Amino acid sequence: MKKLKELPKFKSEDEERRFWAKADSSKYFNWNKPERALFPNLKPTTESISLRVPKYLLAGIKELANAKDVPYQSLIKMYLVERVKKEMAIHLIQ
Repeated sequence: MKKLKELPKFKSEDEERRFWAKADSSKYFNWNKPERALFPNLKPTTESISLRVPKYLLAGIKELANAKDVPYQSLIKMYLVERVKKEMAIHLIQ
């Protein structure tokens, strides 16, 4: 069995992304013996966006969020996740 290379230390996620875009992962990992990894404290990287919506739509979202006792921005994210999953499933089937 060949000896695996040691992973370099990365200064940022961007640096690591650039590395893996070009690197051959089989030189760093034995894909014949995968190990399960847990990341209990991992939080997805988020990005702020500006979104213009009609006032009536935002008022409706806020009303629904209040009824569900969740922040309206969280409700918007939940709705987006649900819809994107649905659309992705539809497009993967076709």
